[in-house]
Amino acid sequence: MVLNELGGKISAAIKRMSANTVPDETVLKQMLSEIARALLEADVNVRAVQQLRGNVLAAVDLSALGAGVNKVKLIQKAVFDELCRMLDAGQKPVALKRGHGSNVVMFVGLQGNGKTTTCAKYAYHYSRKGWKTCLVCADTFRAGAFDQLKQNATKAKIPFYGSYTETDPVAIATAGVDRFRAERYDLIVVDTSGRHKQEVALFDEMEQMAAAVEPTDIVFVMDSSIGQAAHDQAAAFRSRVAVGSVIITKLDGHAKGGGALSAVAATRSPITFIGTGEHIDEFEPFAAERFVGRLLGMGDVSGLMSTIQDAGLANNPDMVKRLTGGVFTLRDMNEQFEGIARMGPLDKVMGMIPGLSQMLPEGAAGNGSEGAKRIQVFGYMMDAMTDEELDNPKIVWCQSRIRRVARGSGRHPAEVEGLLTEYKRFAKMVQSVGSMSKKGGMGGLGGLGGMGGMGGLGGAGGMSPAMQAKMAQAAMDPAMLRQLGGAGNMQEALSAMMQQMGGGGRK
Repeated sequence: MVLNELGGKISAAIKRMSANTVPDETVLKQMLSEIARALLEADVNVRAVQQLRGNVLAAVDLSALGAGVNKVKLIQKAVFDELCRMLDAGQKPVALKRGHGSNVVMFVGLQGNGKTTTCAKYAYHYSRKGWKTCLVCADTFRAGAFDQLKQNATKAKIPFYGSYTETDPVAIATAGVDRFRAERYDLIVVDTSGRHKQEVALFDEMEQMAAAVEPTDIVFVMDSSIGQAAHDQAAAFRSRVAVGSVIITKLDGHAKGGGALSAVAATRSPITFIGTGEHIDEFEPFAAERFVGRLLGMGDVSGLMSTIQDAGLANNPDMVKRLTGGVFTLRDMNEQFEGIARMGPLDKVMGMIPGLSQMLPEGAAGNGSEGAKRIQVFGYMMDAMTDEELDNPKIVWCQSRIRRVARGSGRHPAEVEGLLTEYKRFAKMVQSVGSMSKKGGMGGLGGLGGMGGMGGLGGAGGMSPAMQAKMAQAAMDPAMLRQLGGAGNMQEALSAMMQQMGGGGRK
């Protein structure tokens, strides 16, 4: 994501300030100047930047602080709080309720902002959570709009409604909503024609449609590339219809994303989701604190837990029983990798883990894509294995067996050997976990939780961060461990995660 560059610059400024044992007024102002420069480069409004600078200086009066106060931590918290305030609209979005009739959500926005694609992503997001969702195409203004929505809906396996012959968008929206309401759908997403704040006729049509379908929520879709101009557009739409929430799209490809996020928040319109790519799963809920935490490399543990739960990881009691006993098969590894694929792009998942996001300051999407491809290739090779090979951890992997799997999966034997090397790493860690569990030293494994051996994300019982770090260190590629700054850094990251999860997995 382009905003990683902004996060990297702000993090670097804070790190340089932290290098001073006792930061003074000069060091603080120098850090704030660097942060201000980074925000202005991201097209954040000058007044908002000045306000952030002034609020931090007011919150941190270094001359009034006692000798025992950790000034570095105080400054870091003040910067974090002000960045959150800048992106927080101060209003709660409209809450959708399941089981109380159909929720109708009407999408509005400028033409070319990715509204139709976002409708499909939105419906897919709720579909993955178990909601019965559908799509209605009421965009008769743009040629090919219905074809695009139909293609996206088919790919996501979501029912849709539209017409090639009806020209009245209000009639289409009404017919589609009435049909899906009668079929008791939980969520009905209505796509409308794109419009500009100066197009009075289209705005009148938007008001008529809202009156006809009586939406539970009206979502305004905004392209991040317009930066500060988002303020005027968001305000114009809110003046005509009851916009309850905003979705910012294309945050993966434009440096003005920070300006768009802060500008929309300034209109007191709550941002509920952000689009981070073209694929249907490159779409995530937005919360200011979680977003700033990931931006600054602090992670997003609550988002990671939610993603793991949505993917259905660590819900296999038979697997948990085997793992607790120190048994880890290739089939277990395959199931964990399939779960990872359901979690979405790897770079997004890594960005949620404290300390890991800064491993990918540039080209993050590429790294995530390569990781996903590698997992996919591992899946091809494991699909070419027999049940005995998948289920028997004691099987002998001779060269003839490796060559057979390579031929069956269309890969090179060296790649099969690479898969087996990764499997042995994970198996070694699980064996050590099983040994400790039998001695009563950690209260059970409670599930790998994800990433095929990240250790205890699903609940680590009474295991300390030091123990988790030692386990992860045993399974991790040494090169990656060095990138993380060694076992000490890993222990700090795990401590932060356990604190967020209530000390060990369950609140």
